Amino acid sequence: MQLYRLSLAVIFSAILAGHCLGDDNSSVHSGRPRKVLVGDYSAKALAIVNEKGDIEWQTPIRNIHDAAKLANGNILFQTDWTEIVEMTPDYKIVWKYDAAKQNGNEGKRVEVHAFQRLADGSTMIVESGPARIIEVDAMGKLLKEVPLQVEHRNPHTDTRLVRKLDNGNYLVAHEGDNQVVREYDEKGKVVWEYKTGTKVYSALRLENGNTLIGMGDGHRVIEVDKQGKTVWSVEEKELPGITLAWVTMVERLANGNTLIVNCHAGEANPQLVEVDPQKKVVWTFKDFRRFGNSLPVARIIE
Repeated sequence: MQLYRLSLAVIFSAILAGHCLGDDNSSVHSGRPRKVLVGDYSAKALAIVNEKGDIEWQTPIRNIHDAAKLANGNILFQTDWTEIVEMTPDYKIVWKYDAAKQNGNEGKRVEVHAFQRLADGSTMIVESGPARIIEVDAMGKLLKEVPLQVEHRNPHTDTRLVRKLDNGNYLVAHEGDNQVVREYDEKGKVVWEYKTGTKVYSALRLENGNTLIGMGDGHRVIEVDKQGKTVWSVEEKELPGITLAWVTMVERLANGNTLIVNCHAGEANPQLVEVDPQKKVVWTFKDFRRFGNSLPVARIIE
């Protein structure tokens, strides 16, 4: 894997971002506190916030719709809509990819809203505009290309989150004119779909075969079975004292609870909510001093 190091300008930017966010405890937790990786494009920052509310790690970003902490401890994230990087805890960039310049995209309008480090070390990247899923190796060489079915292509709305499944297929949230969650095989054939009717943000295939969906501007979370029947949901105003707004990332946690990222909901509401299967709120996170009303990315770090 080719090694890249931060320039002095980027290091300086990171220091400035740290100064702007501050290191005092400004996060309000209800329930048992969690360590979280959060990304907010209004604050222009991606950060790890520990259980005490202190920022352990942070870096500047311009736009963000996906991020993950890898098994090696590094963070895989995007700095803007086309550049994806892997960064160590001490701010060394050890891998990067520019979707605007590589693998045939020169001169094209393209945005990336989802990516994933795969088990074999390659990286899945989803390109809105070109409407394709690609997999690349450590040097950025194209290994696989999967076409997506998008009637009216738009680099900002073709897709949101996408994940490769254990069976080798891809689960795709189409935000734009499709407004649908689709499962594609490796040839680009649709083998399952669920029409959301809203600008959907995320979909996660569960161990029981159901699909958990963050319904975007539908202001809700649903779990549907293989036949598309809703078997569980959290509605816009169902949680006491909480209004769901633009529901972005959702995740079924190891303890059986569900994480909901509640973006654009305003300072009266938490940005992150964890509910148990009975829809009891067991944890919330709210930090509107260091982060803002455009926090679409959050992952709990165990």
